[in-house]
Amino acid sequence: MDVMYGWIWRHLPGNAWVRGSISLVLALGVVYALFQYVFPWAEPLLPFNDVTVDGQ
Repeated sequence: MDVMYGWIWRHLPGNAWVRGSISLVLALGVVYALFQYVFPWAEPLLPFNDVTVDGQ
């Protein structure tokens, strides 16, 4: 895991503050993409609505 993050960190431009800001923007972009596209796509495939308890 350190290899991947190290590679990203080394390839970002600027000093530590700029790299940190770009990293934050990238992380927020990933979170946005997950919530807008990936999770809604995967939600029907998950078994959360398959309830086995009868409502008596």
